[in-house]
Amino acid sequence: MSGTPGRPLSPELSEQLLSVAVDILAEEGWGRLNSDRIAARARAGKAGIYRRWPTMAALARTAVSRFVLVEAPADGGSLRIDLMALADRWTRPLDREERAVASIVGAARHEEQLRAGLDDALVRPLADVVAELGRRCADRGEPVEPARLALLGSVLQAFWWQRYTAAGDGAMTGEEVERVVDDVLVPIAAPTAESRIAEPAAV
Repeated sequence: MSGTPGRPLSPELSEQLLSVAVDILAEEGWGRLNSDRIAARARAGKAGIYRRWPTMAALARTAVSRFVLVEAPADGGSLRIDLMALADRWTRPLDREERAVASIVGAARHEEQLRAGLDDALVRPLADVVAELGRRCADRGEPVEPARLALLGSVLQAFWWQRYTAAGDGAMTGEEVERVVDDVLVPIAAPTAESRIAEPAAV
């Protein structure tokens, strides 16, 4: 939040403006987010908006950056179980925050502030989760090659973007998620034949 010199900014009004912005994004989309609509819904002056955020993209970035879209699942004892728990969110329709995120994905290609918000909400947290899953595998004595772990992160991210951009409510069936985990995600983490070290023959 930028703010300008003068009277201290009210945290309560800031929260109200952010909540209204998220509602507009989730219900009507990025193209409908403007100071007039926010001021009318929040019953606030437009000056109060621009004292905090110079542009609608800056406001949207602040709002989206606070979302928790990806969290590391509890350790289930295997990579497959952890991936199933992580992907369980894909079985649920997009919630309010996810609908707000979905509304800015396209515009983020051309707007740095929106890209930064998506990085904060999804890209970096997902990378942290994948790194944690990799550490768990290593602790179990089943390390995943760095290149394969990076590919796993990229594919997971692609499925998340698909969730936000596909037609409908974004939900997959449990059976579809299980097929993705078993046929796509787990095999990515498996060692290649070239990387397996042959066991010495018994003498």
